Amino acid sequence: MSRPMGDSHRRFLQAMMAKGIINEQEARALHRHCCDAHNAHCAPDRLDEFIDVISSHLQPMFMQIRKGMSEEDGLPYYALVNMAETDVTRMSSDYADNELELFRKTMDLILGSETGSVSSTDILNSADSLQTKKLKKSETEHLLSRLVMDKWLNEKRGEYTLSTRCIIEMEPYIRTMYQDQVKLCHICHNIVFQCQICENPTCGIKIHNPCVARYFKGRAEPRCPACDDFWPHEIPEVRRLQSQSRR
Repeated sequence: MSRPMGDSHRRFLQAMMAKGIINEQEARALHRHCCDAHNAHCAPDRLDEFIDVISSHLQPMFMQIRKGMSEEDGLPYYALVNMAETDVTRMSSDYADNELELFRKTMDLILGSETGSVSSTDILNSADSLQTKKLKKSETEHLLSRLVMDKWLNEKRGEYTLSTRCIIEMEPYIRTMYQDQVKLCHICHNIVFQCQICENPTCGIKIHNPCVARYFKGRAEPRCPACDDFWPHEIPEVRRLQSQSRR
């Protein structure tokens, strides 16, 4: 039987409903704030247990606070996700049919790319082939801005990637619909888009950039953890990947 929810849990949930996704540092600060506000005992090393209590009470509503990792900085994030549906239709209350169709096409382009990203030009071109209702260029640009603002996509110098929120919430859909394309990080075994790839044609494993930084830290000669070939890519610095970013 699940533990009862207290006022500190309810306050935490209200904040998650407003924010949608927060990183671990923000979650720990929010945990302390909620406990202090309601004179509840705060055990910093039991954050996940605190969140599990909330998730257990959300199950009848097919919701959950799910933990995942950011591909950009390697930090853990917590997202409030809807489990009632396992595809893009969960967004139907916020987006029109043609907007959802373009989002699916954007996901197709991202999943089909080697870099895990797609250019704004390619997205604009795909808007011309919508089956529902075509979008004007200005409408497509506005939609992309909304998808970034709503934390479904990230944008950097005209290149779009799936956000941490999208990967955490859409993981069942991605694994089902793109099972022949989706790859897992060799180190953390989570879905990988932004990554480095072993150049050995008989290997080709993928590793998240933050996982690369941590795995090869301090190794004089980096070698592939799968085939032992020399790892030719530049090794990112762990400290650069620990910068806080919001998605």
